[in-house]
Amino acid sequence: MRTRTTASNLVVNRAVPPNPAFMQKYSDEVRERIAKKAYELYEQRGWQDGQDIDDWLQAEEIVMRKAYETGE
Repeated sequence: MRTRTTASNLVVNRAVPPNPAFMQKYSDEVRERIAKKAYELYEQRGWQDGQDIDDWLQAEEIVMRKAYETGE
């Protein structure tokens, strides 16, 4: 016997911020914060090229975590 998969019996394991407006804040302001943090990371590495994507992803994580924790 097969079980039919429906939206009501699917379990999605992810952290959703309690404030839906939080997701709308991924705007120009947030992108600017991420860019500044990525540049800071680049500076901290001594301006070594070739890790721009890693810097961006790390900066994105830092900025979004801080925004989530402070409710910005």
